[in-house]
Amino acid sequence: MAGLYIHIPFCASRCIYCGFYSTLHSELQDKYVDVLCREMELRNERPPIGTIYLGGGTPSQLSHENLDKLFAHIYNMYRVEADAEVTMECNPDDIRDNMFRNLPVNRVSMGAQTFSDKRLKFLHRRHTAAEVDGAVNLLHQQGIHNISIDLMFGFPGETITDWQQDIRHVLQLQPQHISAYGLMYEEGTPLYRLLLQNKVEEIDEELSLAMYDMLIDHLVAEGYEHYEFSNFALPGFRSRHNSSYWHNIPYIGLGAAAHSYNLKSRSWNIANVKQYIETISKGTLPSEEENLDEQTKYNDLITTALRTKEGVNLSTLPSSFRDFLLRNAKSHLDREFLLLENNHIRFTRAGIKISNSIMADLMKV
Repeated sequence: MAGLYIHIPFCASRCIYCGFYSTLHSELQDKYVDVLCREMELRNERPPIGTIYLGGGTPSQLSHENLDKLFAHIYNMYRVEADAEVTMECNPDDIRDNMFRNLPVNRVSMGAQTFSDKRLKFLHRRHTAAEVDGAVNLLHQQGIHNISIDLMFGFPGETITDWQQDIRHVLQLQPQHISAYGLMYEEGTPLYRLLLQNKVEEIDEELSLAMYDMLIDHLVAEGYEHYEFSNFALPGFRSRHNSSYWHNIPYIGLGAAAHSYNLKSRSWNIANVKQYIETISKGTLPSEEENLDEQTKYNDLITTALRTKEGVNLSTLPSSFRDFLLRNAKSHLDREFLLLENNHIRFTRAGIKISNSIMADLMKV
C-alpha cells in the first residue's frame, strides 16, 4: 500500500526560517490544482493508497473549491483505502468554520512553532500564539480529532524556562501528535544571513541537548510515545504517512519539487512552479529518476529507519550488509549508544545525541 504526497509549494508569508515566499493568488492556485490533476492522469502508477498528505508551503490557503476538486480527482484516479489517513498541513490562522466540509481530511498538522509571540515575530509567522489555541478548538468542532502540532526550540536567547513553557502549553492542548525540531541555520536562508552578520547567536550545544531531554521527559510522562527522533504520538496516533518514509514503503509525490519512491528508484519533479506547470500542460512529466543500487538502499535505511523506535530490522538486509552493520556497530553497542534486541538494532537515548557521527560510521561509502 503506497502513500500519496501532494506538494503545495506556496507560502503566505516570508518565513525567516526557510526564506520562501510566493503569493497564492486565485488564478495561480486554480492553474496549479488543474495541473496536479493532470499529473495524476499522466502517471502510470495506480497502487492502492493508504495515506494522503497535502504538505509543503501553505495548502490551507487553497480555496474550498480547489481542495474539493483535488480530492475528487485523487479518489477518482486511485483506490484509496477506506481507513486512509488523510493529512493536511495548515497555518493556525487559516483554520475557519466549515473548512473541511465534504472533504476526506481526518488529520491536520499545524506549525505552531512556539507559543511566544516574540519568537513568532522573529520567525515572521503570521499567526499569534492565541490563534493556535483557537484553531485547535475549531478543529475539534469540525470533527478533526487527530491533530499534530509542530514545535521548534533553540531560538536565539531562548532559555530552558522559555522552552518548558512552550512544552506545558502544547500539552494543555492535548494534541494526538507532536513534532519538535531544533532551530537550524540553513545556508541561503534569511536566518543564516543574520547569523553571518552576527545579528543572532546560536544557543550552545549543551543547552540544546538539555532542551531535547526536557522535551522527551515531559512528553513521555504524559503518555506520548517517542517513536522517532523528533516525533511523539499518543497510542494509536503515529503519523502513518511519515512512517512510510522511515520504513521503506513506496510513495507517489505530485507537484513541483515532489519526490516519489517505488523500492527500485526515486524520482523528483522540477522545483520551479512555472516550469512545472508549463511542462505538465504539454503532456510531459517534469521529473528526473535515479535507479537505486543495494548500497544506496542500505545507506538510506541507516538515515531513516534507524531514526525510529524500532530501528533497523536486520532480517531485511542482505547478509553482506548485515555483517557490515554489526561489525561497525560493535563499538557503539559496547558503549550502549546502540541496542541490539529482537533482531533489530536501534539507538538508545544516549546514542540519539551523537547519532550523526554514529550514522556516518554505519554507512557504506
